[in-house]
Amino acid sequence: MIRRTFLILPSIGCKTEMNLWKNGIADWTEFLETPNIDGIGHARKAKLDTQLETAERFFDLGQTEYFSQLLPSVEHWRMYERFKDDCAYLDIETDGQYAYANVTMVGIHRNGTNITLVRDQNLNTSTLSEALEGVKILVTFNGSSFDLPILHYHFPLAVPRVPHYDLRHACRRVGLTGGLKKIEREIGICRAREVEYVTGEEAVYLWRLWKRDGRKNALKLLKQYNQEDTENLVPIAEQVYEGLKRRLLLEIR
Repeated sequence: MIRRTFLILPSIGCKTEMNLWKNGIADWTEFLETPNIDGIGHARKAKLDTQLETAERFFDLGQTEYFSQLLPSVEHWRMYERFKDDCAYLDIETDGQYAYANVTMVGIHRNGTNITLVRDQNLNTSTLSEALEGVKILVTFNGSSFDLPILHYHFPLAVPRVPHYDLRHACRRVGLTGGLKKIEREIGICRAREVEYVTGEEAVYLWRLWKRDGRKNALKLLKQYNQEDTENLVPIAEQVYEGLKRRLLLEIR
């Protein structure tokens, strides 16, 4: 979808983008090869061509940070299919539900592998930066409001400023509402019995049991809960992406 996206261009909104598609200009190549486009003067067209050529260079190099600044955040999902092999599914746990609470655990799922960073063990700016090295796109559930602001606050510069596919907002656009656990059940994802009914509040309690009483089982359960949070983002991201893509293509037709 990203090479069909014109929202990265200045003064091009959803309506203009839709008109371009309906007039047969389906992607960047067709835009560049079309000398005259209704509603776009020659001088402006020349500037837009230059900007698209720059975008193509960054795209070919896989430098997705460039697009995270240009593409509206609600449209970052369009980057997913192209860069999902370099994607990190991320979820954090904290010691409370307040703003900028201390991060107790960071779970990262990449290419079928789980990375769990734990406070006072292996979680610091260096290890977090290393775990996210080379990531082209981030996927979270409600990360825009919770996970990423907290991480940027406690670990400045550790999290790359790449496109962010926030499933909480994307899910709503395809009719999936509610929290992560509700959406999982709705699309048929089943959690392990041990963590099936663990909530965010209980995750805080598990951490306190570990820190206060040294209960290793509490830490083990918290890790499992966190890992399932990240692993389950994968099928949701796939299904929601296809839903958003299908909806957009139907609008074009």
